[in-house]
Amino acid sequence: MEPIIEMRDIVTRFGDTVIHDGVNLRVYPGEIYAILGESGAGKSVLVKEIIMLLRPSSGTVRVLGKTLDQTDYRQQQELRKSWGVLFQFGALFTSLTVAENIALPIREYTSVPKHLLEKIIREKLDMVGLPSRAASLYPSELSGGMIKRAALARALAMDPRLLFLDEPTSGLDPIGARSFDRLIVDLRDALDITVVMITHDLDSIFGIVDRMAILADKHVVAEGTLQEVLASDHPFVERFFKNEYTSKRFQGKIRQTSENGGGGVDVQ
Repeated sequence: MEPIIEMRDIVTRFGDTVIHDGVNLRVYPGEIYAILGESGAGKSVLVKEIIMLLRPSSGTVRVLGKTLDQTDYRQQQELRKSWGVLFQFGALFTSLTVAENIALPIREYTSVPKHLLEKIIREKLDMVGLPSRAASLYPSELSGGMIKRAALARALAMDPRLLFLDEPTSGLDPIGARSFDRLIVDLRDALDITVVMITHDLDSIFGIVDRMAILADKHVVAEGTLQEVLASDHPFVERFFKNEYTSKRFQGKIRQTSENGGGGVDVQ
């Protein structure tokens, strides 16, 4: 299967500071793929390079079969229609209602008539579990969970093939976070989309992620399924996954992962 996203030998510099020094990763269609790493490892920078908000200093980024540095403006605009982004704090425009926020990308890229636009907005609100009355509310009138869902509705406005989520469960209570996880899985399955998410949420990682990349020391130091990542002895993987809290909190899932893979994972 061909990857839907591929980054090869990515180097990212800001002045004299090197953030990435030869990053490689692959995301396959239909996956929920996580990017993990310490603060400052450049996780958000990688996503910005994929969605063309930043350009790497060197290396190759391929998305949906296109090599980004070989695309012209028209091709880039077409690619931008193919993905949606949920930023960590929602990034809703505070002066616009929820409906106006959702409508923004549709107005930007299409000439959908008003009656159809209103129907699309209602459908997107329903899709993310928000009541129709939320359409007329401003971001200041929403709870944290509602802001996440409204921002997700905007990210889905153009029926994307790729969905990028930056810390989607941060700031949510445990019940809200698990509900959001279920929503991500349901949307992936119902819409046949590929999800790339930056997260530190262990429940999400153990519960819904198919494959992941671990970013540390300016490289991807482990990539693959949970079983494959747990087999790594890199110090960050050891600290993040193989500590006392994780061992106790996810003991059953870790044991099951080890047994399914034929053993070899010890997190005690």
